[in-house]
Amino acid sequence: MYQFGVVGLGYVGLPLAHAAVEAGLRGVGVDASSAVVDGLRSGRSHVDDLDDAQVAGMLGRGFVATVDPSPLASCEVIVICVPTPLSDEGGPDLTAVRAAAEMVRDNLRTGALVILESTTWPGTTEELLQPILESRGAQAGVDFHLAYSPERIDPGNPTFNVRNTPKVVGGVTSQCREKATAFYAQFVDTIVPAAGTREAEMAKLLENTYRQVNIALVNEMAKFSRELGIDIWNVISCAATKPFGYQAFHPGPGVGGHCIPIDPSYLSHRVQAELGYPFRFVELAQEVNRSMPRYVRDRAQALLNDRGLPIRGSKILILGVTYKAGISDQRESPAIPLARQLLSLGAELQFYDPFVQEWKAPGVTLARVLDVELALRECDLAIVMQPHQSYGPDVLNRSRAFVLDARGSSQGDRIEKL
Repeated sequence: MYQFGVVGLGYVGLPLAHAAVEAGLRGVGVDASSAVVDGLRSGRSHVDDLDDAQVAGMLGRGFVATVDPSPLASCEVIVICVPTPLSDEGGPDLTAVRAAAEMVRDNLRTGALVILESTTWPGTTEELLQPILESRGAQAGVDFHLAYSPERIDPGNPTFNVRNTPKVVGGVTSQCREKATAFYAQFVDTIVPAAGTREAEMAKLLENTYRQVNIALVNEMAKFSRELGIDIWNVISCAATKPFGYQAFHPGPGVGGHCIPIDPSYLSHRVQAELGYPFRFVELAQEVNRSMPRYVRDRAQALLNDRGLPIRGSKILILGVTYKAGISDQRESPAIPLARQLLSLGAELQFYDPFVQEWKAPGVTLARVLDVELALRECDLAIVMQPHQSYGPDVLNRSRAFVLDARGSSQGDRIEKL
């Protein structure tokens, strides 16, 4: 018998499984990708927060990775950690959640606890997951327990991990919540009880909507501050000295990853579908943040024009194509729309990213430079999209290249911040 099972061994599921195994629990992980499973069985990690040695350690402690869902039938707890992207229409795509729910239903033992961690709209656990699990006669809160706990994984964060990040937990009944609390308490330091599953689901969306809106605010301020001759970076530094009532956010070339560009759309979609009116803060924030790659393109074009260079035919080096510094995750990276727009104007593009060996995105296939310092000497303009350590301020200033730093991570005579 397994003490826990994880469905979906990605950026959320694998670190969760690792934390549970480290606490002495015996578990199994199920993933639809045979490539992912084969890699894990060989001791190879495919996520930034775990290295190969940690995966090997999990295997040594009895963790099993498989594409076969049948071992779930012997699990006391099953945690669903599958992806929830946006559909082509802009609403939540819960295809993977439905498939996982059916898989769990077909392998659910009496008395087991099922927890959904995938980010979704408020009501998913009770309105979508619960009916599927109950479709063969079992009843939530009676024959099995059901809860929701939003993931709070921050890839590449050296300070906060599964254990020391507080865990919000909501159940369809108080006993369901207690069962989920007892499970997580074995490897998470702080458990935060929510009134119910909807409150737990909404908490995750509030967290990321808060970030989306505040990033959009400072991005909008960055645009007009430049027009007014105001140094927005100095403004933020000054404001950040206030010890209360203010949290510093910084301008950037757009938002990326799964959370900020996508999660607030679930809430906006739900408000529109259920209440019939738009969530204007979210929609305006999305509009501002989606405009930032074009703004970076315009700034790049202006810098080239100032030197008498047309953007067509200019050699532009993109530094960093991941959505965040220090990791290899490229999901929703703002470098993708920027590259498309620069290519459409005839620029000659190359990229360098120490975490990405090959960069292919819809409409974008670029050559990766091998020597970043040589590429900096030869390019007409470099654009810092992510401040990876391998090309920090010393490298940029030593190269004497003209640089547009879209992250404000460096300064110098030839470096211009967003």
